[in-house]
Amino acid sequence: MKTAKFALLIGLASLPSLALPGLAFAQVQQLPASSASPAAQPAPADAGGLTGSVTDESEWQDLGIAIPAFPTDTSVATAAEGGNTEALGRNLARVVYNDLKNNGLFKPVGPDALPGIGFFQVTAPSFDFWRGRSAEMLVQGFVKAAPDGKLTVGCYLYDVALGSELIRQGYVVQPNEWRRAAHKCADMVYSRLSGENPFFDSKIAYIAETGPKDHRRKQLAIMDSDGANHRFITNGQATALTPRYSPDYSKIVYLSYLNGYPRIYVYDIGSGQQRLVTEGKGPTFAPRWSPDGKFILYSMAIGGNTDIYRVSAQGGPSTRLTNTPGINVGGSYSPDGSRIVFESDRSGSQQVYVMNADGSNQRRISFFGGRAATPEWSPRGDQIAFTHIAGNFRIAVMDPNGQNVRDLTDSWQDEAPTWSPNGRIIQFFRTERNSGKTGIWQVDLTGRNERKLNTPVDASDPAWGPVLP
Repeated sequence: MKTAKFALLIGLASLPSLALPGLAFAQVQQLPASSASPAAQPAPADAGGLTGSVTDESEWQDLGIAIPAFPTDTSVATAAEGGNTEALGRNLARVVYNDLKNNGLFKPVGPDALPGIGFFQVTAPSFDFWRGRSAEMLVQGFVKAAPDGKLTVGCYLYDVALGSELIRQGYVVQPNEWRRAAHKCADMVYSRLSGENPFFDSKIAYIAETGPKDHRRKQLAIMDSDGANHRFITNGQATALTPRYSPDYSKIVYLSYLNGYPRIYVYDIGSGQQRLVTEGKGPTFAPRWSPDGKFILYSMAIGGNTDIYRVSAQGGPSTRLTNTPGINVGGSYSPDGSRIVFESDRSGSQQVYVMNADGSNQRRISFFGGRAATPEWSPRGDQIAFTHIAGNFRIAVMDPNGQNVRDLTDSWQDEAPTWSPNGRIIQFFRTERNSGKTGIWQVDLTGRNERKLNTPVDASDPAWGPVLP
């Protein structure tokens, strides 16, 4: 998969006639600034009141965020979704709206419930109109098509009450990468209003499941963070399990079983080639990257014992990190690479342990009711997500010392948490009690905002990658 090419918009005095050099996707801070007074532009037709609120009232103020369709200077045909720049502008705004709505912090109003705006209103908003509709924040943008087929997308965030611009960015993108521009716009708004790192412009790897419950076909698949741009990576001839993106997003490590024989592969996303890292001598589980991408952790069962091993990402001999009776599984590095969290039943039941990266100083940290499995360290380093087994399987979090345990879900079988790049949302897979069907869900750290991510087939073992460069 080729990296999207965008361009930095520098020193623009007006929107038309953009001639830009191509370079890697970059944030833009020199688009045309807001230049007109609130009364200088005519107000669009009345679309009713705008309302909006957020769910975490202890940290957030109510925000009515209006996101009208992104206008274009001239509607021209494009290879992007919608067929022309006018339709694309509405689709761009829809993606921004859905990103902000689905993260659980905001309840914006999107383009399908709002009047349109003119192209030159993008930089001269009708603040009086939006104030009269209870909007506190306004996201406006534009889309233009160049003769070479590339698209220029601009994105602006305004404080309606103050009548001022807060931030702006713009991107030049190939038509088939228009969604990345929309996700970057949503990331800009989210980060500016929340103070948190972005996460919408990211991807998810997971295991696509088909077939009967006792004979599942499991393929490696990837998609955007919102479920778009889905594609299968493996053909299903060999069972694929537990994928994880490399820290630089260029590769995916996963476990493959063919005729019961386990192998750990690294799949190169750019070339489509895969490379064997190691072959297990016994049942093998859960390969995981080190934060620097140099090593891979995995678990392997030999002679009745299951221990955690470390191997170079390039292959070679493995180093055993645990050596105790029982089952030691998992292995998720802390963000700084100094420690590893894992699960072990050495105490008689599945519990969470922490050790140094070299395997020393192994100690149990979970001392609460029930069992604990599949621990995953937050990219912020402040929490560990895990599967809490106490009757049902629940997604839970705790501090790295095992304190402040909180269940975030309470379904029949939720397991295998994976963190968003900013450490504020957790994805997992849920199994339905009667049908056995599996799907990817996500929940924020309040535990109050759950949603299912649409996939074309059943889905398990999600792995959320870092923010795209």
